Amino acid sequence: MVIDTSSIVAGKAKITGNIIRQNNANKDSIFVNINVPHPISGDYAKYKALVDQSGKFSINVDVETVVCLTGFSVSLNPEKFLTVKLTNARVTNVNITYDENNNIKNIDVIPAMNQYDMTEGLVVHGKAFDYRSGKKAEPLYNKSTDYFLNYAKTDLSERLEIVNNDTLISKELKGILSKDLSLYIYSLLVFDYENIMIFNYKETNGVPNNKNSDQIKIPHIQKIDRTYFHFLKDFNLNDTEYLHCFNFLEFQKVFLQNETLNLPKIVDSDIPSWLKNVKAILADLVGFDNGQYYDILVANAYALQLNEELKPLTEKQKENIKKYWKNGEIAKILFRKNQQVIEFDKFKSPVVVNDVSSVPDNKVIEKIIAKHKGKVVLIDLWATRCGPCLEAMQQFRSTKGNFHDKDVAFVYLTNESSPRKKWEEKIKGIGDEHYYLKGAQWEYIMNQFEFEYIPSYLLYNKEGVLINKFQAFPGSDKVKVMINGLL
Repeated sequence: MVIDTSSIVAGKAKITGNIIRQNNANKDSIFVNINVPHPISGDYAKYKALVDQSGKFSINVDVETVVCLTGFSVSLNPEKFLTVKLTNARVTNVNITYDENNNIKNIDVIPAMNQYDMTEGLVVHGKAFDYRSGKKAEPLYNKSTDYFLNYAKTDLSERLEIVNNDTLISKELKGILSKDLSLYIYSLLVFDYENIMIFNYKETNGVPNNKNSDQIKIPHIQKIDRTYFHFLKDFNLNDTEYLHCFNFLEFQKVFLQNETLNLPKIVDSDIPSWLKNVKAILADLVGFDNGQYYDILVANAYALQLNEELKPLTEKQKENIKKYWKNGEIAKILFRKNQQVIEFDKFKSPVVVNDVSSVPDNKVIEKIIAKHKGKVVLIDLWATRCGPCLEAMQQFRSTKGNFHDKDVAFVYLTNESSPRKKWEEKIKGIGDEHYYLKGAQWEYIMNQFEFEYIPSYLLYNKEGVLINKFQAFPGSDKVKVMINGLL
């Protein structure tokens, strides 16, 4: 798999193809889904297209690099994701034949791709993500930070062996998967040192993970400063191959929002001044003070506002972007994203935060429902660190907008596992009604409705009767049908 890693572009690509089933059985509705990473505007664009009766499909997508690696799946076998390479201003044609059990029998791709990369690359990727050493959990909360960083480095090297030992993956994809694993491990397991150590304490002392910090006695956790992040030099973040990593987007979000690094928000700052302040913090840690990475970081700083708050660019921000990038590709990408946010913003409800801290544990839900007499109520239990929760909200954005003038209330519950400052930032982009519950309140609700994980949902009719409860997001279309059935 040959990949151009040099060019950023506000482009478009097209993917077409044929889905062929045994005995030409294309009677049921079949959909193709494609997830396109946008490393500059900082999100995943998800596209869905119906396969017609003859088996054909066609999707036009926005891309931000000349060559883009995407995740492609078909509803016949939705768990099987393929890696499909798209090229700006070109058409990629994918023809897939399925057997009677909906397993892939044959794939033809134009332009040609390494078939193993396409079908098994993400499988190997998943094995490395899911790897567990089998060793007993080791106490790390009472060790030095250097000890912990060496532990994380060893864990990463063991995962990388899974990728490196696969002799059929192309050298190019192997390099990208290896970088992607590094981003994943460090953004998830290293950046948030305090919370990782609290989790480690619970794990190694038999404390249930659903017990919040206010319910247990946590030992002293070492405080870190910016020097903790010296490991960033090992990444060489100026390597443009990172633009093709699926976890680059999340890494950048974590990077920009980390409380210890405390990078300034860009707000209305002119870009050179913002970069000067950021480089004063980062240059020694990342090992360089110039290069394309800093431009990407600027773009991602704007993207945080666009994606997290769903807040369009101000006139001053647009002026700063034009002044710095002129009519360059990064400016075009940010303005394209801004236009999408303007459309979403038309239907976003204002954020309302309600306090139920004095309400008894067994009365919280009752009080919430009582506020919305005559309305259908969808309650979403979530957390800021819950990837599936955030992904579900993003998927549901446009569908939720369809109910903005209907008798529907959207209510969001979280607890102290969500850092309050981060929660306050996240809810700006969610809108609607929010509650920050105490640990005991949260635990009572999870037990009352027999929820084992989040996201979890409660759906009430206009009379305040619980009609449905479910764990994991079932998809926007299904939730839309549920709500419409109660209006």
